Amino acid sequence: MSPRQQLKLLRGNSFVRSVGVLAGGTAFAQAIMVLILPIVTRLYTPSDFSILAVYVSLAGIISVAACLRLDIAIPMPKCEVDAINLLALSLLLAGLISVIVAIPVVIAPKQIANLLGQPKIRPYLWLLPIGIFLAGSYSALQFWATRQKNFTIIARTRMSQALAAASAQIGMGLAGFSPLGLIVGQVLNNGMGVAGLGRKIVSNDKELLKAISLSEMRRMFSRYDRFPKYSAMEALANSAGVQLPMILIASVAIGPEAGFLALAMQVMQAPMALIGNAISQVYLSKAPDERRMGSLGSFTTTILGGLLKTGVGPLIFAGIVAPDVFAVVFGAEWHRAGVLVAWMTPWFIVQFLASPISMALHVADRQATALVLQIFGFFVRLISVLLAVYFFKAFIAETYAVSGVIFYSVYLAIVLRSVSVRWTDLALQLRRSGIYIIGWCILGLLCQLAINVVIRIS
Repeated sequence: MSPRQQLKLLRGNSFVRSVGVLAGGTAFAQAIMVLILPIVTRLYTPSDFSILAVYVSLAGIISVAACLRLDIAIPMPKCEVDAINLLALSLLLAGLISVIVAIPVVIAPKQIANLLGQPKIRPYLWLLPIGIFLAGSYSALQFWATRQKNFTIIARTRMSQALAAASAQIGMGLAGFSPLGLIVGQVLNNGMGVAGLGRKIVSNDKELLKAISLSEMRRMFSRYDRFPKYSAMEALANSAGVQLPMILIASVAIGPEAGFLALAMQVMQAPMALIGNAISQVYLSKAPDERRMGSLGSFTTTILGGLLKTGVGPLIFAGIVAPDVFAVVFGAEWHRAGVLVAWMTPWFIVQFLASPISMALHVADRQATALVLQIFGFFVRLISVLLAVYFFKAFIAETYAVSGVIFYSVYLAIVLRSVSVRWTDLALQLRRSGIYIIGWCILGLLCQLAINVVIRIS
């Protein structure tokens, strides 16, 4: 075996081990959250989930850019002093943005709730700046752990996050605190992660923390100003494209449609978080080195092949069986959520393929391209939902799902082109994964047939 082949093998083994560690921790976390859902959906109503959906949407729109995206730059500097100052700057910005959000929340909560079309969310708006700060801080601390390739601690924090969220949602639900328990569980999810990662930095990087200074933070802000200029707007456009339609649906749809959509998205995101997020973290930790070696395109193709084999099939399976399974597992009133899962399956398949490798645009200094893509996605999704509001109101959620397919298909194609992926190599990966996907499709159809037989007999 040549030295180059040995290096490739070592890189591959390291990648698989890193993904395995992250996937293991995420699997535990997702298992907890999925296992409690049948309990949670019986403690809280679809209307409670609609309020949660609005809160998550508001927090999601702002928190993705709470650090002005300087958090994603943390793994990139060669110098540890530069990286630790980027971390400090990110945490400082997260606190500042949270304070800015807190001002209107304190001064005019009633007006904000009425503007959102959800008056019932007013008593819980005070949790919004807290959630934004914790989400932004967790993102920054997680990217620091990614830089250190300390994937074990990330995995552990994801376990503690799930346990804290599950305990709050079940405990407060049993005590009758609805929908507050759902929202507090969401806030604790990020809070536990901040505590775990923060303690690790304080214990392991005491000397490095002394290198933090305002002058160095200003220098890092200037050096990585393309992230606030382009990536922050990109993240806002992406998040707003996903979350604003959810707020709109909660405001104008008939019944608790946003609650059904929120549950459907939570279930569908479980396999994506299990595999996709783990691969995304490890991909970002290794992509800068691959780019320097001129192998980013082939590296991305290999990762995409793994995604095709491991995630697409289970997503298709979930889409096939969801309508009937949801009614059995979560209660008859949640059947509509299962129907929405079937509609959203193509969207989540393409997103599952695109999201883990989307950081390639930042590694390749294509922030402007990423920004244009996200602005395009924002308008595609928002305009689609607005058209549905005026012309076919009964199918707003379905239209939202179709718009997701359109956006992520374009996004994936441009990412692959930007990193010079060869289409012949991509076609080879598709052929190799075909047997796995077909197997999951057959299994889904057989399970659906069995479910229908059982329903008819009973």
